[in-house]
Amino acid sequence: MTDPLSYQSDSARHNLPLLFAAQVQKEIVLNEALMRIDSLLHLSVEDRLAAPPVAPEEGQCWLVAAGAGGTWAGHEDQIAAFSGADWLFSAPREGMRCWLQSTGQWLRFGAGWVAPEKPVLASGGATVDAESRTAIEALINALTEAGIFST
Repeated sequence: MTDPLSYQSDSARHNLPLLFAAQVQKEIVLNEALMRIDSLLHLSVEDRLAAPPVAPEEGQCWLVAAGAGGTWAGHEDQIAAFSGADWLFSAPREGMRCWLQSTGQWLRFGAGWVAPEKPVLASGGATVDAESRTAIEALINALTEAGIFST
């Protein structure tokens, strides 16, 4: 039997606050959960920054870069969403993807936010077959890193 005085207060995946029976001001908890869902659903971030932007707009999101300071200190690699004149931080999960607007690239979270590197194109030469194989291998590795192929 579970302890009746001990409740789980957050969801397991994205730490969404949970409601309780007879809870006072449920709208605050529910609004926080909805703001977190709004920032994480179809995740798109402006850029990677180590400090909060000067004039963020409601609903904008950033990835917190290494060496973050101020109100972002201790939140490296997290998603910082601006909402209600305050910052809402969400920790990424393994395999999460986001669109980085500043570069127009998809990022994937593993041991940090990474983007696949574009392979170097093969150039002419006497051994075209070997160069073609190298180019194809690089393309396959890039697609694997992007999560298109499994490892």
